[in-house]
Amino acid sequence: QVQLVESGGGSVQTGGSLRLSCAASGRAFSSIGMGWFRQVQGKEREFIAAISGSGENSYYGDSVKGRFTISRDNAKNTAYLQMHSLKPEDTAVYYCAAYVGRHTIVILANLYDDWGRGTQVTVSS
Repeated sequence: QVQLVESGGGSVQTGGSLRLSCAASGRAFSSIGMGWFRQVQGKEREFIAAISGSGENSYYGDSVKGRFTISRDNAKNTAYLQMHSLKPEDTAVYYCAAYVGRHTIVILANLYDDWGRGTQVTVSS
């Protein structure tokens, strides 16, 4: 089991930037792929981005392509989500999640094994 703790959420104006972090423990970090999802109350959890354990592969949801970047530092057991050009519709609780996969990409939430508690991102117009 992997323990995940998100940080870096907050409030920002339209067009602003934030960087989320997800600290992991409990398993060799380079063996697990990491993903970011977001959820608005009353709506389904939305896939944002994923990165393989090695860091060589990544994939993005259509709504964030070109604005968000997922990365990881395996030496620090931490994954990141850099968010630029934020819009009010990006407002949500953001979750990081983990799956076993050094080279694979997983985009379906039900295939992830472990989840963080989430961090709120609010973008005001």
